[in-house]
Amino acid sequence: MTVYIALFRGINVGGNKLVKMETLRSALEEAGLADVTTYIQSGNVVFKSNQTAARIEKMIADLFPKTFGFESRVSLRSIDEWNCMVAKNPYPQAKENPKSLHAVILDSEPTDAALTELETRASGSESFTVSNRVLYLYTPDGFGTSELAEALDKVLKVPLTARNWRTVLTLQEMAGAI
Repeated sequence: MTVYIALFRGINVGGNKLVKMETLRSALEEAGLADVTTYIQSGNVVFKSNQTAARIEKMIADLFPKTFGFESRVSLRSIDEWNCMVAKNPYPQAKENPKSLHAVILDSEPTDAALTELETRASGSESFTVSNRVLYLYTPDGFGTSELAEALDKVLKVPLTARNWRTVLTLQEMAGAI
């Protein structure tokens, strides 16, 4: 069985699109996924499955509105892809402050023009690197106040979701334990 990490976008944010993790775990287990575990309330799920990633994504896309009454896009990575993402972190200085680094999981590669435009939004202390459908976003002065972070959706125009480096490492640890 392959271990996967699923990241749901836009649930339990600001009191909108509420999803109880217990309900999500149960729904995914009933759909045939094994050892389903969640981390915090923002839609981070670790599980095992013999199915392909494409089949799992479709199953979740069909299941979610039936269970919760609205859609939520899911980004799925195998544990091997996740481990590769962690190993290729170009910002080792984030180890001391893991909230200064975010892994922006991209469903497809952004265009060169979009990346060039994104570069113009960075302040002096911010930077980013893109590799294998991950944008490593380093914001040492804070993600919440970053104009670069705020511009991601608008400029890149690809489906994405971001997690801070502490969450990335915690999910890696959880996935390695099942």
